[in-house]
Amino acid sequence: MTDNNETPLKSAPVDRATSGPFDDSEANPVRPYIDLGGIKILPREGLNLRLEVEEQTKRVVAVGLDYADSSLQVQPFAAPRTGGLWEETRVQLRDQVKSQGGRVEEREGPLGKELLAEVPATAAEGSGLRLARFIGIDGPRWFLRGVVGGAAASDPEAAAKVEDLFRSIVVVRGGLPMPPRDLIPLKMPATPGSA
Repeated sequence: MTDNNETPLKSAPVDRATSGPFDDSEANPVRPYIDLGGIKILPREGLNLRLEVEEQTKRVVAVGLDYADSSLQVQPFAAPRTGGLWEETRVQLRDQVKSQGGRVEEREGPLGKELLAEVPATAAEGSGLRLARFIGIDGPRWFLRGVVGGAAASDPEAAAKVEDLFRSIVVVRGGLPMPPRDLIPLKMPATPGSA
């Protein structure tokens, strides 16, 4: 599966360029996207948007989307032109979940390989384990990672809605050189949208 340099192949659905997640160059320019810098989100009925900000740096580190009784946290990363990051990222996530006392299994999902994990709940969520799905797609020079929680972690109908939402995201990699695995900068939307 890899060449002599051991570059992992890109992991993405074969129809990614037409069904998403999209590269900025593939997106429909007339659609009313909410511009968050490294990604653009298409507003839809019932979608709530949250920006997750790092306390010390005040840097936006992830976008949280609440939709269909579920949560989807997304992060866009710079990736090499040739290889992908999802193969390697899955291994790291698997190790991370196990080290926190959670359980994890890799499975084939609608978007390709994904991880289904039972992770320790946060203090706010109470005790026990909560279900989370880790999804990822390698695009041209970027990698989009999603963490799915709530109904879409186990309910196929909610999952289909959240996967559709994930696939509607546009990644704006930008022309600047960035080391692979660096978070593509995210920002507050310029104008308060209706989302």
